Amino acid sequence: MIRPLFASLLAFGLAACASVAPSPAPVTVRIIAINDFHGNLLPHKRKSDAGPLTPDGSAFDSPVGGAAVLATAVRQLRAQNSDSLVISAGDLISASPLVSSLFLDEPSVEVMNRIGLDFNAVGNHELDRGWRELLRMQNGGCEQFGLRQPCQIDNPFRGADFQFLAANVTMPDGSALLPAYGIRRFGSGEREVAVAVIGLPLRDVPALVPPAGIEGLRFGDEADAVNALVPRLLEQGVDAIVVAIHQGFERDGFYDSGDDCGGAIGPLDDILKRLDPRVDLVISGHTHRYYICEYSQFDPARDFLVTSTGYGSGMVADLVVTVDPAQHDVRVKAAEMVLVQSEDPNFRRFAPDPEIEAYVARYQDASRAASERPAGRISGPAREDGWENALGNLIADAQLAATRANGAQIAFMNEGGVRADLVPESADGAVTFGQIYAVQPFGNVLVTMDLTGAQIAAALDQQFTMPDSPEILSVSEGFTYTLDRTKPAGQRVSDLRLNGQPIDPDARYRVTVNNFLAGGGDRFTVFSQPEDKTIGPVDLDAFEAWIDGEGGRELPATDRITIIGE
Repeated sequence: MIRPLFASLLAFGLAACASVAPSPAPVTVRIIAINDFHGNLLPHKRKSDAGPLTPDGSAFDSPVGGAAVLATAVRQLRAQNSDSLVISAGDLISASPLVSSLFLDEPSVEVMNRIGLDFNAVGNHELDRGWRELLRMQNGGCEQFGLRQPCQIDNPFRGADFQFLAANVTMPDGSALLPAYGIRRFGSGEREVAVAVIGLPLRDVPALVPPAGIEGLRFGDEADAVNALVPRLLEQGVDAIVVAIHQGFERDGFYDSGDDCGGAIGPLDDILKRLDPRVDLVISGHTHRYYICEYSQFDPARDFLVTSTGYGSGMVADLVVTVDPAQHDVRVKAAEMVLVQSEDPNFRRFAPDPEIEAYVARYQDASRAASERPAGRISGPAREDGWENALGNLIADAQLAATRANGAQIAFMNEGGVRADLVPESADGAVTFGQIYAVQPFGNVLVTMDLTGAQIAAALDQQFTMPDSPEILSVSEGFTYTLDRTKPAGQRVSDLRLNGQPIDPDARYRVTVNNFLAGGGDRFTVFSQPEDKTIGPVDLDAFEAWIDGEGGRELPATDRITIIGE
């Protein structure tokens, strides 16, 4: 079990005074933790709304991350200890930039092989393309499971040298989709220690990925899955237990601090408060927040450390852990959030690894023609900010236009499907395919269905299935309504209108959403109810056709939803 540093020093002092045969010296293991890499092979601007990066308020605005810089950072950190592990808490792939996603994230798996990743907990995005494609990521091969052709550059694709872990995921017959844990041993003889890593996704994966790709899979309770494994691992002689879980806190913690979680709240807390206290370290993710948190401030019985490094491996958590082979006691002696960057001289710099840089350049070259192709024009910067925003409305308008031939009257777009802002780089408003791909990288298809007015109202009320984290849908031109979040469930939406006319609760309307929503994604179960659905074009094709038509598009106004109590 992890102890604060002062307790560690006290224990060493008492041991020195004892008149007994010396125990084997503790083994030091360096654990380098990342999460939510999302195929960011190239440096990117850091994502966080938490304010200053460091406690003294130092500003930072240079690019962070990128596979080549990350490789150097990991190599230099590992060089400080002969024994080390690199662990990822999921979303290593998918929802990724064009340079990786266009090639089904094969290059992201390959650079992680070269960086030396040991374990990756399955996240929700690992299952965006279905479980069969996830197993291809693990095992390699060129079998095609979707629209894109595998093995375009590396042929054959050899798969991951590291192990994907999914302790709470089972197949229809009860067998495991992937291993639940892995064990690494360090030291030798009486100083040998064993470190187990349990990896798992959040149990809400079925609400976050297209249902067809995970049909038959079962996602169990996270704490129950870990707690069932702990006694088994201890019986195998494991000295330290690390949990890598794709779930997180909702707030950023104090940078480089082990004693203040910054008021951390969120679904991860509901899991940790039930976790077996014999767990020694928790590496988390999913929420794109960053923290190094002593969980004992919430529960003294559970004095493990909890980390998350934000998004895109712009930071890594560098943890120095000692394991006592005699007492099976685990202590974090040092914990630091390390910025992964190569430009700003005010911070530690890591020169890009030339081998990784050259490898990524092959994929840059292969994707450049697609990335730089003109895709259309818009009248100004379109950003995903606020509950209703111009970018979401623009996408909804595109989807309505693309499915009018299928009778569509209304289109809805989920905010989680919009992954980047769309900002023209020239005065004429031109945007490239690479830019719009960053906005919609999933390759979803559009689905048109019949819904009654009452079902539409019920679907809009489901925006608040999780009241503290609502999922507000963007709506297409001509559809308006009032949203009052101060009202109870079932009464939050009112005054639904189409082209100025009230929506009739009993009348049927043709509604378009993407296939993710059509399967009940993001907990919008109403969209999964109709059986007779018409399949339309790919969402990205619809978006490009819309902004490329009629000389480009004016950004739509944000006057379709009247929000009360925002």
